[in-house]
Amino acid sequence: MSENKPLLTGEQLAKMIDHTLLKPESTKEEIEILCAEAKEYNFATVCINPSYVPTAVAALKGSDVGITTVIGFPLGATTTITKVEETKDAIKAGATEVDMVINIGWLKSKDYEAVEQDIADVVSAANGQAEVKVIIETGLLTDEEKVEACKLAKAAGADFVKTSTGFGPGSATPEDIALMRKTVGPDMGVKASGGVRDIESARNMVAAGATRLGASSGIAIVQGGQGTGY
Repeated sequence: MSENKPLLTGEQLAKMIDHTLLKPESTKEEIEILCAEAKEYNFATVCINPSYVPTAVAALKGSDVGITTVIGFPLGATTTITKVEETKDAIKAGATEVDMVINIGWLKSKDYEAVEQDIADVVSAANGQAEVKVIIETGLLTDEEKVEACKLAKAAGADFVKTSTGFGPGSATPEDIALMRKTVGPDMGVKASGGVRDIESARNMVAAGATRLGASSGIAIVQGGQGTGY
């Protein structure tokens, strides 16, 4: 990054943040609070579990905040048909973006055709009605596997590649973001998720090539503070 390039402001970063709450114990009231915060701070989307999409639709009515939900989450080991039906159901309920987890075991087994088809079927199910982000779970992969996963996601027609679920090992790193960006080229989205908790780490991810940030610490990021969550 050029030394003369101005640093992104909190307001600019807000439009890149998926304000996230994926804990299994999250309550309806907490989701409604998340949505209110997303409207107040002008975040890109809220990122929530599928069962709360209708709650978010009601809470975000009249705003331009999108609704991201997760597919095959957090392990990615459900069948393709399950991911497909989950995608269709989420979009019907009002989701505008879906973050699907790849089948990590298939990738490690080098069954690349199956991994690509898994992603492609979700992309087909989304049918242009929702953007598809592909979570590759970088903490479980070698660099070679990260590259292969990104290539498969791009070939399958996904809109983004994403680092992590937040439930696996490790967090997003600028090095992984740079590798993913190099692999997918300049036009595909790259989402950094996991460990983005302050404005400095957010700026570092963007400088490395991220175009979207997944964080439960979105408010701390835009205010220049330090968060503790996902």
